[in-house]
Amino acid sequence: MYIQETIKTKYPPGDLALWIFICAELLVFAVFFAAYAFTRASNIELFNQYQATLNTDLALLNTIALLTSSYFVVSAIIAIKENKQQKSTRFLFLSIIGGCAFLIMKMTEYSHHMSEGINLTTNLFYMFYLSLTFFHFMHVILGIMILVVLWLNTRKGLYTADNHDGLVSGGAYWHMVDLVWLILFPLIYIMR
Repeated sequence: MYIQETIKTKYPPGDLALWIFICAELLVFAVFFAAYAFTRASNIELFNQYQATLNTDLALLNTIALLTSSYFVVSAIIAIKENKQQKSTRFLFLSIIGGCAFLIMKMTEYSHHMSEGINLTTNLFYMFYLSLTFFHFMHVILGIMILVVLWLNTRKGLYTADNHDGLVSGGAYWHMVDLVWLILFPLIYIMR
């Protein structure tokens, strides 16, 4: 007779307090997105006109950088579950590089807008564009700081196949940052 072994999985994975924080952050972004959509509906021509001035190619590269970075975070978690600390460390380092690439490209975009004299008071579209993307930008910075701590802890051997909740929790935060960008990118740059 075949006996199937049941593996108990913790739900939600990682730290519950971080999941509560992630849900609160998503709620704040949802309010921002709703305000953007409501304001856009009343100012379609203005939003379409200035949305066309954004660099969608750079925004697409930002999307690729964040998604690739998230892939490396998932790979780091899989590696640690297999007790492969060195491999996990390398994947975390690559995820940090992806996050930094996002920041550099976003700063390039902000620099271009500032050189054009664009700021929060230019018009409603730019007020939302700058507010939403900068709020996300700050979350990326926090996410990179978390990834650096995870990378250092993994290098020290603090995570194992049996003890990796911290790594999973940090990864969950980084995925939240990605999720927000995956909504922000089409909302701000593409949808007309």
